[in-house]
Amino acid sequence: MGLKQGIIGGLIALGLAGPALAGEIAITDPYARASTMMSKSGAAFMVIENAGTQDDRLVAAASDVAAKVELHTHEEDANGVMRMVEVEEGFAIPAGGQHVLARGGDHVMFLGLTRPLEQGDMVSVTLTFEKAGEMVVEVPVDLERGAAGAMGAMGGHMKMGD
Repeated sequence: MGLKQGIIGGLIALGLAGPALAGEIAITDPYARASTMMSKSGAAFMVIENAGTQDDRLVAAASDVAAKVELHTHEEDANGVMRMVEVEEGFAIPAGGQHVLARGGDHVMFLGLTRPLEQGDMVSVTLTFEKAGEMVVEVPVDLERGAAGAMGAMGGHMKMGD
């Protein structure tokens, strides 16, 4: 492949990884990872922004890269050990705010990977919101991205402009 084809391919991939929109909901900075090349699980992270005037909630996720997809967070147990748990009620996305899905916090969990998640691959993830409905996000696999910052580690939400 020539340099020109490589540049064009890269620009197309960046365009696919750009913001996804569903009504008032926008997804920015999505990426996915697997723990190791032999992992049977992986995760996706992103920023979910709600430009609307009503709160919304991410209630489900699905992808053909895994037998099962769940919304997860990290919780500390009675012994001070962090563990991942499913968040069955989903994640609140406040009106005029955002909710960060990041390593060490809230995330989309892929259980029973049907194929390896390799650097540069794209993973199609369908997110389901209470009000905005379904939206498909093309998530690039980035195995080199570092751990999240403080906001990501909290997996929290905030009002935009605060």
